[in-house]
Amino acid sequence: MADSLAISRCVRYSLHVKTKTLPLDGDRLLAMLSALANPHRLRIIATLESGGRNYVSQLARELGISRPLLHLHLQKLEDAGLVTSQLELSPDGKALKFFEAAPFDIELTPAAIAQAAQSLTNNTET
Repeated sequence: MADSLAISRCVRYSLHVKTKTLPLDGDRLLAMLSALANPHRLRIIATLESGGRNYVSQLARELGISRPLLHLHLQKLEDAGLVTSQLELSPDGKALKFFEAAPFDIELTPAAIAQAAQSLTNNTET
């Protein structure tokens, strides 16, 4: 047990965010972490990453969740900048909203968190 505890303390979390506006601000970091704190949203990103861009109905079938629930999760991911969408017309005239994983890379270190915390606009304590 002590060995596994020692090993877990050696794990380094490395997620890098590459954005046009560096450094990453605190509000964006919170939005990204909040969006990633849900198993459905992690599965959505994994599916888009492995299978490429896809439209809502097909994604819902692949993930085994309803379209309304999927829309809710996709909106949260899009608001956080983790996925992008584009509305397109199919050959038969149906509007299809395609989603794809946005490129992101976050380095989560104490120093990065401290820097991001300086730019938080919502200072609520829980």
